[in-house]
Amino acid sequence: MAQKKLSIIVFSGTIDKLMPVGILASGAAAAGYEVNLFFTFWGLNSITKKAMQSVPSIDKNYEQMGPMMMSRMQEMKFPMWNQLVMEAKEVGEVKVYACSTTMEFFGVKKEDLAEFVDDVVGVATFLDRAEGGTTLFI
Repeated sequence: MAQKKLSIIVFSGTIDKLMPVGILASGAAAAGYEVNLFFTFWGLNSITKKAMQSVPSIDKNYEQMGPMMMSRMQEMKFPMWNQLVMEAKEVGEVKVYACSTTMEFFGVKKEDLAEFVDDVVGVATFLDRAEGGTTLFI
């Protein structure tokens, strides 16, 4: 039987989108899925070392929910999205990829990326790794 696979194209860099990325990645890893996360455009900015030093903003459509969301996360001692991704990497086969084209577009260097990023790849490489599984766009 082929291994189950979940691939996520992470386009958005707001907390309301990044939290589901972390939750889906950790749940899938715990369930034995191979997980591939491909960070591009605004999502790419969220995996820079600089971005790791602050809490991402919330989408303007949901900004009224931001304070409640953060308060609940603190009350519950719920981990931040990037902690969920790092924990998922410890549990299962989880790879984090930065989009090479977007890096060039924004002038991001490999040394600017968070330590949990596994590789810088192009679209063709990501598509090869995502083949045969479920792919989500967040």
